[in-house]
Amino acid sequence: MTKCIIYKRKNGMISILHIAPNETHTVEEIAVKDVPFGLPYKIIDFSEIPTDRTFRDAWDIDENLLTDGVGGEHSMFLDDPQHPDNKGE
Repeated sequence: MTKCIIYKRKNGMISILHIAPNETHTVEEIAVKDVPFGLPYKIIDFSEIPTDRTFRDAWDIDENLLTDGVGGEHSMFLDDPQHPDNKGE
């Protein structure tokens, strides 16, 4: 998978979630599950990440660009039987 998820943590630092190549869930499902609750995120192509990591702690992003969704309330996938919204269907 060539997509990754980018979001800004509450402390202002940027986090980038890389998707495992053998992942069976969609990048959207992973974002809702793994981005902290209420934080907006953007799904981007991995090639958009700067390759020079020298000043990676200084990376920033305009929060208005984080428009693909927000982190979910639960850190599990909806198809998990223990997820409160799982209807067992």
